[in-house]
Amino acid sequence: MSVHYTLNLRVFWPLVTGLCTALVCLYHVLRGSGGSRAEPPDGADGGFPLLKVAVLLLLGYILLRCRHAVRQRFLPGSPRLGSHSTFSPRHFREPSLGILLESYYEHEVRLSPHVLGHSKAHVSRIVGELVRAGRARGSPGPIPGGALALAFRGDFIQVGSAYEQHKIRRPDGFDVLVPLRLPPLVALEPRSLGAQPALAPAFHGCFVCALKAPPGASGSHWLRDCKPFADCFCVDVLGRRHLSATLVLRWFQAHLQRSLATVRYSLEGRCRVSLTPGGLEQPPTLHILPCRTDYGCCRLSMAVRLIPAVHLGDGVFLVAPPPSPSPIGPLSELPGGLRTDALWGVNTARQEQKLLSWLQERAPPGTCYLKCLQLLKALRDLGARGLDPTAATQWGRILSSYMLKTVLLAVLLREGPTAQGWDEAHLCERLEELVQFLRDCLLRRHTLFHCVLGPGGAAAEVGPLPKVLREAAPVDLLAAFDKQARELAAARLLSTWRRLPQLLRVYGGPRYLARCPPPRSQRTQGFPEDQP
Repeated sequence: MSVHYTLNLRVFWPLVTGLCTALVCLYHVLRGSGGSRAEPPDGADGGFPLLKVAVLLLLGYILLRCRHAVRQRFLPGSPRLGSHSTFSPRHFREPSLGILLESYYEHEVRLSPHVLGHSKAHVSRIVGELVRAGRARGSPGPIPGGALALAFRGDFIQVGSAYEQHKIRRPDGFDVLVPLRLPPLVALEPRSLGAQPALAPAFHGCFVCALKAPPGASGSHWLRDCKPFADCFCVDVLGRRHLSATLVLRWFQAHLQRSLATVRYSLEGRCRVSLTPGGLEQPPTLHILPCRTDYGCCRLSMAVRLIPAVHLGDGVFLVAPPPSPSPIGPLSELPGGLRTDALWGVNTARQEQKLLSWLQERAPPGTCYLKCLQLLKALRDLGARGLDPTAATQWGRILSSYMLKTVLLAVLLREGPTAQGWDEAHLCERLEELVQFLRDCLLRRHTLFHCVLGPGGAAAEVGPLPKVLREAAPVDLLAAFDKQARELAAARLLSTWRRLPQLLRVYGGPRYLARCPPPRSQRTQGFPEDQP
């Protein structure tokens, strides 16, 4: 993604004014210190009033020029926006909304590459030391070591929007996968639950992992030798031992706490670290706080979610606990003796990164895929303003960052990587297209499938996939939400889009934009009048 910088007028002009004032004060101090040595004759003032008047005139001229430049650049219908002889609503609407979006993006959405790079490097160093300490410690608990010990593999994998170049606002949250090393005597037989019609939609993206003997192992001897590991990390499902995400997550959190105690002293000079357990529903979070003696340029407090992962092959991982886009139903919704503590989620971040790279490599130069995604996430955040905590939580679950990224990938795959019209000049149209497609998905006019799972996924573009993923049933990401919640989210999304110019003037960009009333044509901007 190309990165460019623009002048922040809210900072620049006060800085210039302050600098000029400081120069005048310095001149006054120097003149006063020399006044005792050489008093000016009567009727003379040493030139200071004349200099003061000149500086004031200069400042007034600069402020007038600044105001004129701002009006020329930002006011709707100005000559710099194009000299159209017609005054159709489209000629007024698009330049004004485009300017507002660009201003909001620069001031409120776009991350500084410098700060983001420093943050990622700092997280990489801290997590690297923690993972290496965990690998060196071995496995605590009832299986302290040996051939049946669960342990850290020794590496970590950075995933999420911060590493896919579409994170917004602040680089204060990161996701890191910590791969685990299974004992050599243990092999897994993963199975997708998406093809079971009796299962609630919230579980269709989950997997279960049965234990099996590795090639060449004798069945009876393997069961006896593997029993200590199975007793610690497995549960019975349908008469077979399955790896439990809950038990693995509990071990993972305890092992991280012991590993953090090992490296805490060596990190005291660089930062303060603490670990917050996530219980049985969330992975643990590593909090990295700048120490008081740290005078670096990027003193940010960061939260890093450390997610235990089991490698299936080809860059695909099973993660614990499984993500819950909606509240998980009661145990009675699980058919045939399935247990929630045996459910695993799947992480295909590597494949999604490859898919985005594949699309960008084949797209015309100057495309704004990621910028549209960032603005779509900012639109979601604007829509959450004014909601009560319960409604805001539901809104954030339905329009999660992963859901919005899948919307972008679905639109790009539908149109093809060589589709025209994704340049900066058509930013408003492309953003409107994404909003309309998302609204249609919420109203079930389109189905939003997982972009990798199933035979209809983008496996051909992202490279080889494990067999269990290729044979998995397609997963509808919005099926877990009831009809009322989806329709309310669609109505809120449409209302936010129609009020977007007003919201941008109030919440984003330079404050002088708030005084510019929107053109009349913008007040009815949006989709056709087909309310959900």
